[in-house]
Amino acid sequence: MDRVAVIGASMTKFGQRDAWIRELLSQAAEECLDDAGVAPDEIEHLYVSNMASGEFEGQGGVPNLLAHDIGAIPAYTERIDQTSSSGGAGIYAAWRSIASGASDMTLLVGGEKMTHKTTAEATDIIASITHPAEYKHGLTLPSFAGMTARRYLHKYDAPRESLAKVAVKNHKNGVDNPNAQFQKEIDVETALDSPIIADPLRLYDFCPITDGSAALLFCPESVAEEYADEYAVISGIGGATDTHVVHERDDPTVMNGVVDSGEQAYEMAGLGPEDIEVAELHDMFTILEFLQMEGLGFAEQGEAWKEMDKGTTERDGERPINTSGGLKSKGHPLGASGVAQAVEIYEQMVGEAGPRQVDADVGLTCNVGGFGNCVITAIMEAAE
Repeated sequence: MDRVAVIGASMTKFGQRDAWIRELLSQAAEECLDDAGVAPDEIEHLYVSNMASGEFEGQGGVPNLLAHDIGAIPAYTERIDQTSSSGGAGIYAAWRSIASGASDMTLLVGGEKMTHKTTAEATDIIASITHPAEYKHGLTLPSFAGMTARRYLHKYDAPRESLAKVAVKNHKNGVDNPNAQFQKEIDVETALDSPIIADPLRLYDFCPITDGSAALLFCPESVAEEYADEYAVISGIGGATDTHVVHERDDPTVMNGVVDSGEQAYEMAGLGPEDIEVAELHDMFTILEFLQMEGLGFAEQGEAWKEMDKGTTERDGERPINTSGGLKSKGHPLGASGVAQAVEIYEQMVGEAGPRQVDADVGLTCNVGGFGNCVITAIMEAAE
């Protein structure tokens, strides 16, 4: 089977945008095609990762709108909704369309428009992805994060400062990302003194509500060589689910969806955790960075915080994590986040990450839906 290549990528400015979903998607799509030097009428499959354009904006049919707006007719279109892992699910769908031979040129665009809603309205829309048995009791994703963080800190005798250090690191990385929502550094004291949101987690342990879009262009490697001297390949990808009712899990500090999707991706790529040189993890809450590090084998169970203390995950560390600034600093437009993670790894693989550039030929993305309810992990390598 011909390997699946990525030959173009783009990301709009994340943050509070005046543009609506239609404009955000078009901007990312057009910039991605320009990056690859591919015309819109060459697109055979067009996927849009989007969780809730109907709920947020009252806009449906966004893939067809996008095909019309960028001139990609008669491409096959499809909307991918996998909650907050819609972007990762879109990567899986785009990879599958190329790997199966159904398409020779597939464009994936992820986007969400959220900031025009109040925090309460946006939180309620997001909370609707929880199981009805939990939703009716008022449980939200932040509450799950707070309870899991409390359990983790107690079970593994981890200092509260370790979570603050995740926020500090990712804000520092975001300073060098011109498209990040937040481009300012913070210190541990600022993080620890911020308002409590879900004890023990405080304001700086959470990602913001965000507007934005990102795009990737996929094709067979044999086709990629016609368009680009440097490109990346998806060498491994996997997806998995965990119990939708969070309290049914044996240990909430273990994200089985991360473990299972990671194992699938590693097996497909013929690689292991030790081979991953840079990673983008879904730090919607700071505690999730630790849980994914452990689930993916970057640290032993309960010891991710020690790797943080050693500087392993810093941009100049042994395994940089969230060089983009992560969801924490870059922002989290739900349908775009998983795509934007892969945009960062693609740019790292082809040497286009600017001041964020690290020395890496193998990268990984992990996109989490809900509180680990569904997870997609992908491994990307620089083409030889």
